[in-house]
Amino acid sequence: MGFYNLNKEERVQVVAGIHQNILTELGTGIFKQTTRYFADEDTYIRKSAYLAIGKIYQANADLRPKIINLLERLFPDEDFKIRQTVINAAGEIGKADFDCVRHFFDRGLFDEHHSPRNAVIGSIKKMGEVNPVPVLQWARLYLHHEDKEIRREICHGIELRGRKYPQDILPMLQELQHDKTARVRNTLVHVIGQIAYKKGCIETVIANLKLWENRQLVEDALEEIINVHDRYKDFAVLTQDEARQYIADNFA
Repeated sequence: MGFYNLNKEERVQVVAGIHQNILTELGTGIFKQTTRYFADEDTYIRKSAYLAIGKIYQANADLRPKIINLLERLFPDEDFKIRQTVINAAGEIGKADFDCVRHFFDRGLFDEHHSPRNAVIGSIKKMGEVNPVPVLQWARLYLHHEDKEIRREICHGIELRGRKYPQDILPMLQELQHDKTARVRNTLVHVIGQIAYKKGCIETVIANLKLWENRQLVEDALEEIINVHDRYKDFAVLTQDEARQYIADNFA
């Protein structure tokens, strides 16, 4: 039975059991159940496992070396789901302590399967939102990588930090304005739209876009900003018409 086929009380019990079993196995050094959780077909079981790893890491300083060793032991596994869960677990740790898990992302960026690579993107998002300095410094190392998919993943990964603090990522986005690859370019336009609809953000984004040289890309980004204010109208500070008028009044 799937995780969300259970009622709320049963789900709470499952999560508590996963947490306790992982904690117990960190003591024994035998990770039979932990490995099973990391490889589970149910994404919510895997999520419960990597969230448990993050909580245990934060609450038990003495277990932190064992947790890192566990992740390193599981990371080479042939099952992409295990590698994906390792990266997500590393992302939970990296929200407070990035340096000890950065090597998982150095390797995960180049994983042969898209799921671990997507986990890298998601982890950059959640780490960058709350621990931006080391995460953005790391991301910059790959900003101009020769592999277009790496550039795209980095661009996408830094998005969440930009939703509240667009000024933190706009200089990095600006460096990608002349990228010739359509997938990178499309992701760049998407991210610009995503960081422009929260309170105080459109002003910062528009002021920065005035400095960009690639006028066609800027025009596409302005159109995306206007469209985002309709797609996210329940969350945007401005209406679509107000966003359109702001751009007309402030972008020369």
